[in-house]
Amino acid sequence: MRKESFDFLKSLINTVSPSGFEEEAVRTWRDRTKNFADEIKTDILGNSIAVLNKAGNPKVMLAGHIDEVGFMVKYINKEGYIYFSTIGGIDPHLIPGQRVWIKTKKDKVLGVIGKKPVHLLEEEEKKKVAKIEQFWIDIGVKDEKEAKAILNIGDPVVPAVGLEILNNDIVVGRGFDDKAGAFVISETLRILSRRQPKVSLYGVATVQEEIGLRGAKASAYGISPDIGIAIDVTFATDFPSMDKKKAGDIKIGKGPVIARGPNTNPKIFDLLVEAAKKEKIPYQVEGIPKATGTDANVIQLTKGGVAAGLVSIPNRYMHTQVELINLKDLENTSKLLSAFILNLDKDINLVPH
Repeated sequence: MRKESFDFLKSLINTVSPSGFEEEAVRTWRDRTKNFADEIKTDILGNSIAVLNKAGNPKVMLAGHIDEVGFMVKYINKEGYIYFSTIGGIDPHLIPGQRVWIKTKKDKVLGVIGKKPVHLLEEEEKKKVAKIEQFWIDIGVKDEKEAKAILNIGDPVVPAVGLEILNNDIVVGRGFDDKAGAFVISETLRILSRRQPKVSLYGVATVQEEIGLRGAKASAYGISPDIGIAIDVTFATDFPSMDKKKAGDIKIGKGPVIARGPNTNPKIFDLLVEAAKKEKIPYQVEGIPKATGTDANVIQLTKGGVAAGLVSIPNRYMHTQVELINLKDLENTSKLLSAFILNLDKDINLVPH
């Protein structure tokens, strides 16, 4: 991956952006992406929308959500310990023992998530998953007054980890779901800004996906695209315990994953596959026989209906602090979307039958 692109990805992953608190990531995305767009704007929910060739046809929307899962400060007790709730879906097995960043109005505060030591647990307690109210965040203060001088109720919290190179093109970090998709959109705009696409392209870093696809619903309504493609992550199945009979055969490093099913327009699927074959871009296919849990779900149902597609990046260990992807998959996803858009004809008929 080119150095500037990698540096942008790393800075994006290192931002704190749980659903509803995406401002830091949005600023990072906008500061870079504005260089490749004719205009860039933010709607009332916080979605960032970069526009290229507004007068073109058809109107294409690319959506990658920039929010991540995390926690929120709920209560501070007299001793200064902080109790919290989750933002989005988090496995309670993985909560204790983490270092976390609490994003305050002024700064980023380091804390640790504590629980009763294993030595002091009763045998029955050891067999159960602790409830979230049995964990707390310790920021090393002496009491409630000192804690409240530093942070506030409602402050967002994320694991205190960023992006690291694990091995060659394999990278690990939190929030690839779905800052990877937001990254791909910025990269696609970078590529297409030099190619003069005929379509009208709207690249959107959507917000609040993890709590109900909220940003995509509002932005798709405002844009009213002819074609809408969500760029997200999907479950890689190339590690122990994954049942390929249920989840399919998806490998990291083997290319972007093109979804097929009722949530995607069959002609969009065919055109994506055609573009991958024409440009010799490796790709994988995922069958999804229902509505996907992605922005494609609400984009498809916008107004009178949108020809929707879904292209995903294989991701191991989703919704943990050690999400793992391959940089080649990111590069190939951007290449695939660019080729797909450049091949679109203004008179394309997207009615499925």
